[in-house]
Amino acid sequence: MRKRFFVKVYGRVQGVGFRYFTLTKAKLLGINGYVKNLPDGSVFIDCEGDEENLEIFLAYLQEGPRFGEVERMELREETLKGYLDFEIKR
Repeated sequence: MRKRFFVKVYGRVQGVGFRYFTLTKAKLLGINGYVKNLPDGSVFIDCEGDEENLEIFLAYLQEGPRFGEVERMELREETLKGYLDFEIKR
């Protein structure tokens, strides 16, 4: 079953390669959507895909890249949008 989530990640998540890390894991797992930095220092991810792969993806996000530090994540389920790829938005 496919699902879609809005994810907001807080902590040391900008300037540490978090968006590229997210893109790499999304491509690996067939997750579609996008990731972008927010002005408040957090990172926003709009992601959709197979429920099982999304669980793995969210676990990767919680871990973050080597130089990052995830303090907390907010998650909200949304209706499917039908993204065809995953990208970094600026």
